[in-house]
Amino acid sequence: MPATVSPATWIGLLGTPLLIAMGQVLFKMTSSTTGDLTVRGLFALAANPLLLAALLVYGFGTIVWIYVLKSVPLTLAYSFMGLTFCFVPLLAQLFLGEPLTLRYAVGTALIFAGLLAINS
Repeated sequence: MPATVSPATWIGLLGTPLLIAMGQVLFKMTSSTTGDLTVRGLFALAANPLLLAALLVYGFGTIVWIYVLKSVPLTLAYSFMGLTFCFVPLLAQLFLGEPLTLRYAVGTALIFAGLLAINS
């Protein structure tokens, strides 16, 4: 990781995976309110506030990511996207009541070890 990474870039490196994870939880919440795969169902889905929120969060995350990539090489920055695999289960537990397991904890530790290996 370049030594001159600004605090804003660090926020983006950590914030983008969090925003993507938030979008995934919103997509899951949207799925429980989705109707049939019909024209009427698709129009209802397109107007679903949860889906619109998910798309806004994803879109904002994409914009933040573009600015992060101005400052950091893609090969280093992209390793931080692995954090989505840490954030999604945490958010799913908080908002959907999904369980966290020992496998999740081991996987999270391995992801952090990979981040350290790639970025040190």
